[in-house]
Amino acid sequence: MIKELKTLIAVAREGTFAAAGSKIGLTQAAVSAQVQRLEVELGFEIFDRKGRSAHLNRRGQQILLQAQELLRLYDNLGASPAGHAPSVLVNIGAIASVQRSYLPDALAQFHQQCPQCRTRVLPGVSMELINLVDAGEIDMAAIIRPPFSLQSDLRWMPLALEPYRLIVPSELPGEDWAELLGSQPFIRYDRASFGGRQVDRFLRKMHFTLHEVSELDELEAIIKLVENGVGVALVPQTSTHRQWPEGVRALDLTEHTFHREVGLVHRPLQSLAEPVGTLVQLIAEQAPRFLSAQ
Repeated sequence: MIKELKTLIAVAREGTFAAAGSKIGLTQAAVSAQVQRLEVELGFEIFDRKGRSAHLNRRGQQILLQAQELLRLYDNLGASPAGHAPSVLVNIGAIASVQRSYLPDALAQFHQQCPQCRTRVLPGVSMELINLVDAGEIDMAAIIRPPFSLQSDLRWMPLALEPYRLIVPSELPGEDWAELLGSQPFIRYDRASFGGRQVDRFLRKMHFTLHEVSELDELEAIIKLVENGVGVALVPQTSTHRQWPEGVRALDLTEHTFHREVGLVHRPLQSLAEPVGTLVQLIAEQAPRFLSAQ
């Protein structure tokens, strides 16, 4: 069961069975078999499968939290505790781009200031994570701003304003973003995601007719497809992409530029435990802010 739980965490983090297998040294078929065994053992499905992607459903998110805690306990079997056990566990949900950028720095500062605390980072997509904050299962979530109003007892703290760019293969000539978008194969940011909905609204507003070749949620995978010459794409310029890969050019949308806002969802600061409020402030201090002028 331990290896199945480790595989579950890898799939949740990487987003696909193939990517998880590559990360932990298994074939895609082996990863799929382990997940199926786990679901049979539990008696219910824990992933919503869509094409090649796999996202944890609501029950799967709960199992993931339990699996992370079980593996922590397993890893500590036989260890002799030195001093007192950590007194507070802070649970954070975060989309992939935040985990790859300013969250680790904020966590490092947090553990220096609060050595008695532990943290657990839960990967996921924005809709799943906001539901977990609302249910009280995690303390906060760094997500894309939802296209709807938050519940009255939740708060939104802006972290970054990320401008969308048209990215094209480096060898593709031309600087007119509209002409390239209309004439080249298009790789779409998944419409089921908050960020993908922004792209969809922009395209409908601009009345583009596109030749779509692929649709997926993972930004790194979209960028890789563009780099490999599959097509062009509209993606946000995150803090990890101040410099694009060598095989990619990013074109400014000029006056048509739109943005993806990333922020923290949490309960009112005055209602949070002190360590949770401390981490909220540290994340806010670490986060880059992309201004509209950029």
